[in-house]
Amino acid sequence: MKRISRAALYCVFCLGTMSLQAQEPLVLSLDSAITYAIDHNRTLIGSRLAVDKSTEKIRETVAQGLPQVSASMDYTNYLGAEASLEMAPGQSISIEFNPTSSFKASVTQLVFNGSYYVGVQLSKLAKTITEQSYRKDELNVREQTIQAYYTVLVTEKLLNIIKANKENALTMFEKTTNLANAGIVEQTDPKKLSIMVSTVDNAIKSTERQLELGYNLLRLQLGLESGQEIQLSSSLAELAEKCTLYGASDKQFDIGNNMDFKLISMQGDIAKKQIELKQSSYLPTLAAYYSRTQKIQTAKFDMTPNNVLGLSLNVPIFSSGQRKAQVSQARIDLDINKNTQALLTQQLTLQEKQLRFNYNNLLEQYRNQQRNVEIAKEVLEKMKLKYQQGVISSLELTSANNDYLTAESNHAGTLLQLLNAELALRKINNNL
Repeated sequence: MKRISRAALYCVFCLGTMSLQAQEPLVLSLDSAITYAIDHNRTLIGSRLAVDKSTEKIRETVAQGLPQVSASMDYTNYLGAEASLEMAPGQSISIEFNPTSSFKASVTQLVFNGSYYVGVQLSKLAKTITEQSYRKDELNVREQTIQAYYTVLVTEKLLNIIKANKENALTMFEKTTNLANAGIVEQTDPKKLSIMVSTVDNAIKSTERQLELGYNLLRLQLGLESGQEIQLSSSLAELAEKCTLYGASDKQFDIGNNMDFKLISMQGDIAKKQIELKQSSYLPTLAAYYSRTQKIQTAKFDMTPNNVLGLSLNVPIFSSGQRKAQVSQARIDLDINKNTQALLTQQLTLQEKQLRFNYNNLLEQYRNQQRNVEIAKEVLEKMKLKYQQGVISSLELTSANNDYLTAESNHAGTLLQLLNAELALRKINNNL
């Protein structure tokens, strides 16, 4: 019984230890969050599988021009059928069709086909585009992960500020309640301050819901389950300083680094190869073949050879203009791609200028909001002193507190917009 009890206690201890380990939070800096997302994000896993599939597609295309070996075996029974062969007038020979069986192996080799060689090049280009699409997906995941990380940090900062404000409001409420009970102030003053406490409490609940939403968005990018706890280790102050001091607002835009432009350029390369592919349909196709037939059961009258070697040449002569129309369509597709590249160049140039403009504007707003927060906080502290001295009313104190919360909320919102603006500016330059 003692042994059983010890074993049971040991199992309970192990289960408890495993439960504690399972509940440990995942501590992530911004860089480690990005790395984790790249490894576990579901979208990127699908993109990597698409790259693997394109690799196999190249092998399939190349294999079509390599030797093809096939084998077959057959058995034929004529069910006692006979044929009569007349040798001379009045004389005939009856030939019985006996069962036959044979094993045949054949080898074919493509010697020349213009479409095959262009097709191999196209499949390699298709893999390159798939790899480029993966890099674009990775860039999007990086951006979305950083945005979610920023959102959580800014929301946590705002929540801490509101909670600290609530503590101060509760302290003022309790002091005012004691003064009202002592008859020093009117009984309506605590009721007025209770409105301020209720407002702050509602702001806390709303911010907590926003924070949980931010964590869920981050878990989605990281490929985590909804119950996994996350702890962020990067400092918002450091990220904000890096954004404001080392932003990309003074860097020149190189459209050649943009992922969308790279993809359009690669599609132009494919359009050129498509022209070559359609033109190759004018060329002949030459193939060689060899077959070996091993006869297991032979007919009485059999003249088919066992070994056959040959060449097959297919020369296209006239298609009523079909091939010419296909080449013309491929050339039009190339012209469409060139026009798309020119349009995308204009759009990206304007977009980059707009992003730079937004970044500079938000940077100025952020610095102004910092001063507004400092002023609102200073005014609130003075209002608290004046209220304690009986100089101002509780309504004026509530108004000053609301102004401070509004300033902090605006400051946090502007900071988040600034971080995202700098992020968008780096993304268009492929610099995440």
